[in-house]
Amino acid sequence: MTTKELLYVEDALGHEQYFQTQCCEIANQIQDSDLREFTLRLAQTHKDIFGNFYNLL
Repeated sequence: MTTKELLYVEDALGHEQYFQTQCCEIANQIQDSDLREFTLRLAQTHKDIFGNFYNLL
């Protein structure tokens, strides 16, 4: 993997980690249970994507 490709993966990891954190924080503030569950599923999706990117390394 080239240095530039590694930087792309590192950037993607940072974005996915940020999205996961934001989804979890927002889910804790939502009163509607359906919307909270949806947001938590989004957080899990971003966690899975993070894992996929991490496994590239």
